[in-house]
Amino acid sequence: MDLRKLKKLIDLVEESGIAELELTEGEEKVKISRQLMQQSAPSGTAASDHKPVAEKVDGHAVNSPMVGTFYRSASPEAKVFVDLGSKVTKGDTLCIIEAMKLLNEIEADATGIITKILVENGQPVEYGETLFIIG
Repeated sequence: MDLRKLKKLIDLVEESGIAELELTEGEEKVKISRQLMQQSAPSGTAASDHKPVAEKVDGHAVNSPMVGTFYRSASPEAKVFVDLGSKVTKGDTLCIIEAMKLLNEIEADATGIITKILVENGQPVEYGETLFIIG
């Protein structure tokens, strides 16, 4: 596999937000992994503005139970499930994660107020990535 192709694959992994890519071409096998990072600023900022997922937070972290696409509402026209400052009770729907064409409602596992929303609408999320902070 030539160097240009490897560079393109590395760029693809960085741009797409996926954690790992494995490619087999004939007898050649390439595995590209990156350190899981969490976005700390609105999308469109440079990669240097990202913070590690292990960031210290005040409050209860609601983490993604799966890999998929994060949505704040049931449809593009619908009202968001929760916003910053929203009061939530254990069992309230916070968001939807689409995985393999299935829409999975993610519920609050604690009662409190949404103090942080750490993921942008339509953004891919990894298993264990923090989505919300409930204070």
